[in-house]
Amino acid sequence: QVQLVESGGGLVQAGGSLRLSCAASGRILRIDIMAWYRQAPGTQRELVAAILRGGSTNYADSVKGRFTISRDNAKNTVYLQMNSLNSGDTAVYYCNAAQYNKPYWGQGTQVTVSS
Repeated sequence: QVQLVESGGGLVQAGGSLRLSCAASGRILRIDIMAWYRQAPGTQRELVAAILRGGSTNYADSVKGRFTISRDNAKNTVYLQMNSLNSGDTAVYYCNAAQYNKPYWGQGTQVTVSS
């Protein structure tokens, strides 16, 4: 089993920045994909950004140019730097990791952007 623990959420004013972190622990063999998803009330969970082990990244159109995903393979940690936040970014953010095609999820961290 792989455990994921997120940190870094909170309340921020519109235009501000936050950095989320997610550390993986447990039976780690090879984590191929690490990603961030988010879910706002009444909506489906959506992919925000993903990063492959080699560093290739993918972003939702709504966050391109504002968010940056990165990872430290030695620390089994993924980060999400979020800049120019707006009210549409308010959601619970979930860390996701895939190891040999098996997905794991963190417990989520709340991000609230006040206007």
